[in-house]
Amino acid sequence: MKKNFYITTPIYYASGRLHIGSSSSTIFCDSLARYKKQMGYDVRFMTGMDEHGQKVEKKANLKGLTPMEFTDKLAKNAKDLWASLDCDYDYFVRTTDKNHVEQVQKIFDKMLEKGDIYLGEYDGLYCVECETFYTQSEVGDKKLCPSCGRSVTVAKEESYFFKLSKYQDRLLDFIETHPGFIEPAGKKAEVVSFIKQGLQDLSVSRSTFKWGIPINANPKHVVYVWLDALFNYLTALGFYEDDKSLYEKYWLNSEVVHVVAKDILRFHAIFWPIFLMSIDVPINFRLYAHNWILMYGEKMSKSKGNVIYPRTFTKRYGSDAFRYYIIREFPSLSDTICTPEDFVSRYNSDLANDYGNLVSRTISMAIKYFNANVSYKETDNEFIKSLNDKINETVSLYHKDMDEFRLDKALQDVSSLVSRTNKLIDETAPWALFKENKLDELESVLYALLESIRVITILYVPYLVNSTKVVFKALGIEDDKQGLLDYKLNGKMEYTVSNLDSPLFPREKDVQKAKEEIIQDMEYELTLEE
Repeated sequence: MKKNFYITTPIYYASGRLHIGSSSSTIFCDSLARYKKQMGYDVRFMTGMDEHGQKVEKKANLKGLTPMEFTDKLAKNAKDLWASLDCDYDYFVRTTDKNHVEQVQKIFDKMLEKGDIYLGEYDGLYCVECETFYTQSEVGDKKLCPSCGRSVTVAKEESYFFKLSKYQDRLLDFIETHPGFIEPAGKKAEVVSFIKQGLQDLSVSRSTFKWGIPINANPKHVVYVWLDALFNYLTALGFYEDDKSLYEKYWLNSEVVHVVAKDILRFHAIFWPIFLMSIDVPINFRLYAHNWILMYGEKMSKSKGNVIYPRTFTKRYGSDAFRYYIIREFPSLSDTICTPEDFVSRYNSDLANDYGNLVSRTISMAIKYFNANVSYKETDNEFIKSLNDKINETVSLYHKDMDEFRLDKALQDVSSLVSRTNKLIDETAPWALFKENKLDELESVLYALLESIRVITILYVPYLVNSTKVVFKALGIEDDKQGLLDYKLNGKMEYTVSNLDSPLFPREKDVQKAKEEIIQDMEYELTLEE
């Protein structure tokens, strides 16, 4: 029986075009979903858009559009972007979807009936940009939002409140007894520290604007955007619908992983599990919170002109190179600085010089020396034995890193194997073996190289979606038969290879010129309409 795996991105706020920060989360989830499929899991991968709130209403008005027209456009842009990055999700949720709206209304009613929500008045500080309420201590004397740095406003209005404090001790106990609930460990410490300061009851409705989900019991109020948005993970599975098969399969009987950026950690690590406690739903998920991708050391901001959009790279290098770079530099444990020169350097070193060159050299030698047909030969060559040991070690490390959500480290594992495989060529000098007519030894070397390339390419499948298919074809292998459960060495006794039609990753010869052209493209992308 297959194991189930449900992975979600944060649903992205519908306020503008998505840049590489958002793309990193989606590519991360897509890569992990592809890995789980290789491992035989039944996978459901979900992404989407958070479309309600005062900020959306204001931005739509500024553009002369209704909020629905505005969000329709942004949802289409998001879907087009994910398609261009080869992100193969199963469901795209929108918080304006009729089924989501109806389920959230029922959930709110249930919380209200239970006594977890009550009507009161909010008098405090609010950030429109982040759709978040803050205390005076959080915004400081300058009254700046601790997340986006913008000025907060004083908000005073009738509001429904959720009794977060009621569940504070229960949540702390849950976190303590579920050590893998929040990853990495440093993020868990942040959450626990915040909870222990004391949770304040949370405003969960707004009445000063209309763009949201109306509350059945009091339609002049709309549901606060974070309560509305967080329940997408359940409504997308039909939690409150007649057919609960997806909910039962992918929530109750599945490994569930929410991937979020650090700025929305609190909402997912505190609000979300407490909301689930309120409606008696199991907290059956692990939360992985990553850091930010910075541009030249600063958080990306369109007003600063330092935003990078994926198309800047994909139209020049293709989606595989961009996916590789994003995951290889993924901000797992600390913020990551992204620059055009870093991208070109990583592209040249890892993809063009190392992997791409290894594949083309090996295939060319197989065609030149053995007319494209290379068979397994028994050998006691110490260099080949060393390479095979490295392959088995790498696969073991790769699994460990993937299971710990360290996809960046998993790619480092593969890069190390690529380097070791290239080293075998230097150690054995196939051209010299051919001149000396040591054909059996030469064939065993080429076979070992092809086997290593096969395993490397299997490991790259979650990231290099298109290039790996090209390599499998050149190796004479059906790519859909290459799972990680049966990678074992010497499983394919004979290779019949064929030439690549073009280099996998053409080397960027003039790095300075490439950098300048990328910067020009970045500047051009900033001028495009949302």
